[in-house]
Amino acid sequence: MFSPFIDLLLLILVANGTPVVACRLFRGRFSQPLDFGFTLGDQYRILGPSKTWRGLLSSIMVTTLCAMIMDYPPQTGFIIALCSLFGDTLSSFIKRRLGKPSSSMFLLLDQVPESLLPAWIMSRYFTLDLSDVFILVFIFIVSELVFSALLFQLGIRNKPY
Repeated sequence: MFSPFIDLLLLILVANGTPVVACRLFRGRFSQPLDFGFTLGDQYRILGPSKTWRGLLSSIMVTTLCAMIMDYPPQTGFIIALCSLFGDTLSSFIKRRLGKPSSSMFLLLDQVPESLLPAWIMSRYFTLDLSDVFILVFIFIVSELVFSALLFQLGIRNKPY
């Protein structure tokens, strides 16, 4: 559709933004947390209430559909969504271990894993070298901060980050 670099960036943005939009669209419905409410020995939730099956499944479906619309095979969108949400889930796990509350802001930890993992995994498919991957992650960080503030202003996000 565009350049492979822009296509991958857009798909990563879709993968990360879809759970936020799905949360607003479905309100409290289908909001079963991925961790089922379990805690670890540190008495903190494994992931927290904002990481839901609704977010995971909606991201996979929408990112896969977007990839197909952009003339990529469906597995491209599936892998990008899965990698992106795995990175996001890893961030949540680390934040819980650090005692940070769910949906709290942790600059870079909130953006790097969810963009670096899919960019790195898909770099060969999208013919990106290592410098392209790092530039993509940087652009993702800036874009995610701008889009989060915009979605907050539009009433789609609960917090501006």
